[in-house]
Amino acid sequence: MILPDDKSRLQELIKKTRHLWKFLDCDEKKKDILELESLMSAPTFWDDQTEAKRVSSEANRLKQTVEKIESFRVQVDDLDALAELCDEDENDQEMESEFMNTLEGLLSNVEDLEVASFLSEPFDDRPALLSIQAGAGGTESCDWADMLMRMYMRWAERRGFKVELQDLQPGEETGVSRCSIKMEGLHAYGYAKAERGVHRLVRISPFDSNKRRHTSFCSVDVIAEMEDDDVDMDIPDDDLRIDTYRSSGKGGQHVNKTDSAVRLTHLPTNIVVQCQNERSQLKNKQTAMRVLKSRIYEKEQDEKRVEMEKFYGSKGEMGWGNQIRSYVFQPYQMVKDLRTGVETSGVQAVMDGELDPFVNGWLRAGCPRQRNKEIQVED
Repeated sequence: MILPDDKSRLQELIKKTRHLWKFLDCDEKKKDILELESLMSAPTFWDDQTEAKRVSSEANRLKQTVEKIESFRVQVDDLDALAELCDEDENDQEMESEFMNTLEGLLSNVEDLEVASFLSEPFDDRPALLSIQAGAGGTESCDWADMLMRMYMRWAERRGFKVELQDLQPGEETGVSRCSIKMEGLHAYGYAKAERGVHRLVRISPFDSNKRRHTSFCSVDVIAEMEDDDVDMDIPDDDLRIDTYRSSGKGGQHVNKTDSAVRLTHLPTNIVVQCQNERSQLKNKQTAMRVLKSRIYEKEQDEKRVEMEKFYGSKGEMGWGNQIRSYVFQPYQMVKDLRTGVETSGVQAVMDGELDPFVNGWLRAGCPRQRNKEIQVED
């Protein structure tokens, strides 16, 4: 027999699902999908490659959003039907157990859907360019940067994002001095931007023969990848310094024997971008230029923002008092986000990519705009 409280939770879930459908304007999105598909079926659709790519990406994005809500709505309807069957046969313990397990799972999933509804800023749907920079501390910080790189790549894979390591500068002895990761998927930048800031590690160092406790810092930056038609930005040749060099990472004879890697320095802002992932110097230059424009745009936007805790301003110096999150391995185990208070003792799970509680916590409580957009369930 299903308890009244559980029936009440089911009804609340049904109401939230209906309001999410309306809140995300899914009916209108379905009409937009049909219009875009009509354009894509035209014989001359691929004559303009740039426009065709834009239309295809927009159609795919809308489909992903609508299909996710539609699939969830079907699961909720099935659960409602299961509840009716449980009422008809009050002695079926197996059916009741299935109802309870499904209800708990859907209640958890609806939280994720609500968080996704916050991601409506202009570039939240774009690929994310996440870079990690080791702080002071030499070997310790480089090892910490390597651990963070692994953590973010696992988190991105858990979310179903396509992950590409675009640049990596090894540490002098071990680990990573600097790296850049591209993440592609639904709301990739919208989720990843929550990780921008300084990350602090406390542990007994494996590199210290005296087994002393060490504190290390790394800076994580996240920007949205821009397309050429996103912003009207013309960078004069005089403002750029272009250096080419041989790729330092894995990649075979061709990568290591040709100057395919590219470093762009924007002289007015001193922003430096490197790319060595492709075999072709031209492709690396094109990728680096897109990243450079993205960084310049983000910097310009930062200068206009009054809330200085966001974006570049939130990172601060890589040291005490500026971290957004602390990872304590010894003498106790805890990961705590200092912006939202979200914490867990499951350190290993976090390092294996379970970052959603921290990301969702920031998206829910990170700014007034998002708090005001909480889904309101009406009777």
